[in-house]
Amino acid sequence: MNDDYLVNLDRALKNLPEIKGSGERFVIPDPKLLTEGKTTVLENFAVIVDKLNREPEHIFKFLLRELGTAGKIEGSRAIFQRRLTLSMISEIINAYVKEYVTCSECGRPDTHLMKSERILTLRCDACGAHRPVTKRRATMIVKEEALVEGETYDVRIDAVGSKGDGIAKKDKYTIYVPNTIKGDTVKIKIKKITGNLAFAEIVEKITA
Repeated sequence: MNDDYLVNLDRALKNLPEIKGSGERFVIPDPKLLTEGKTTVLENFAVIVDKLNREPEHIFKFLLRELGTAGKIEGSRAIFQRRLTLSMISEIINAYVKEYVTCSECGRPDTHLMKSERILTLRCDACGAHRPVTKRRATMIVKEEALVEGETYDVRIDAVGSKGDGIAKKDKYTIYVPNTIKGDTVKIKIKKITGNLAFAEIVEKITA
């Protein structure tokens, strides 16, 4: 092994970027939602923004574009003009993190956005990697869920289950409604949703 090789190797090692990561586990806070009619409030928007270390307006514009809705930032909260579920918000926040926060080389969140010759670039402070971030057309616009916990709906009871509860169908959901019989049309309130199953209570019996 010649001396020139050792000198070059030593120089290369000295030029490697310093790993500067924060060392803490990166955990995105769970969204806290409040539904008011057809409006959804993300109550801990400021907490999520602080964790992602990005400008609130940048994150909010991304959310609006992906959700295909309007909204506004009000103090520490973000308000959207449509009904949203926890899974919708979580999915889109995770998409933002993947595109605008996480380093594609080392997987760490210790990054920052910078513009170079009008090109937005994600630069990693941990490993030194960088990649362009291209503004893309919205691809994750999500369909509004047919059922939302706490909301009321008019349904027709089409069958009765083995335990005596009436069964109604709405979109992909099978809804169990106690104290109903086949043929009833009732106004119900959704108490719980588990996968494609929903459990409701009667608000009003419309016809029997």
